[in-house]
Formats: sequence, C-alpha cells, structure tokens
Amino acid sequence: MHRVQVLDARGVARALERMAAELVERVGDEKLLYFVGVQTRGVPIAHRLAKLVAAATGHEPPVGALDIALYRDDVGPWRAAHQQPILRDTELPVTVDGKVVCLVDDVLYTGRTIRAALDTLMDYGRPRAIHLAVLVDRGHRELPIAAEFVGRTVPTSHAEDVQVRLKESDGEEGVWIAKEVAE
Repeated sequence: MHRVQVLDARGVARALERMAAELVERVGDEKLLYFVGVQTRGVPIAHRLAKLVAAATGHEPPVGALDIALYRDDVGPWRAAHQQPILRDTELPVTVDGKVVCLVDDVLYTGRTIRAALDTLMDYGRPRAIHLAVLVDRGHRELPIAAEFVGRTVPTSHAEDVQVRLKESDGEEGVWIAKEVAE
C-alpha cells in the first residue's frame, strides 16, 4: 500500500481553526450551536471545533455523538455477520430541538453516511437548522449532499482511500491518501 500525506498535524489544526471561524461567522448566535459528531472520528473533530468556538466566543457549545449504524443503506441480512457494523453509543447531552446543529464527520465521499446521519438525527427532534462540517471532502457524491464547512478538498479516484488519523483514536495525526500498489 502506497500512502501520501496530504495534511499533517499542523495542517489538520489549521483546517479546523478556519472551519470554526467560518462557523462562528455564519451561525451568528453561538448559544444555539450544537456539534454532533458522527461516530467514530467525527466525534473528536466535533469536540475540537467546539473548543475552538469557545476560544473565539467565550461560549462552549454542547457536543454529541451519533451512531448511524442502524440507518445505513448497506446493512441488512444479505451481509455476513462479520460485515455488520459495530454499534456505538449515541450520546446527545441536550435536545436537538430548536438548535443549530453542526453535523461533523471526518470524510465526505458518496453522501450515504450523511444521509444516514440526517435520518438518525431527525429521530431525536427537530433542529432549527443543520449544517455539515467535514475535515476532508473527497468528491464522488452519489447523493445531493454538500458540506458547508470543509477543512480540505482532496481530489481522489475510487481506487484510493482517504485515511484520517486522529491522536484521540489512532495515536497519530494527519490525513493520507492510500492506494494499493500492484507488485
């Protein structure tokens, strides 16, 4: 496997700082803002964005975690048991009703994960608005979904894999594009 790094730790930090500044500017009332990270890597990114918003405004928005496993369109009895998703906790410390939810994920690809996240989120209430923030947008959408806040747009092919690694979950920090190399 051949990997090329497209963001190092400092690049990730700068991208998140820019995204947080754009969020504060666009949302206006940060007291309505509520970050909800898609399990797994969307959650630590959501926490980081909330801390950056707090540093800029003095108000730290709540952060939740959303498990979309049961809403995915690629899960069902036709898949082997070992291919079924791992269920994780959904933790929403406050209601989403009336909030400006910023849905956060690490990579936006086909849009199917975000569609599942929107379906899941709506089962928990009725937000005033939902914005989408992703660290990496790699293109190749299959659904009409676009992120409003993007850390980095990385053109890729379907044969490539975007790997986001975060200190909180992986022990290293950065974004890589990986591709199988024929030997």
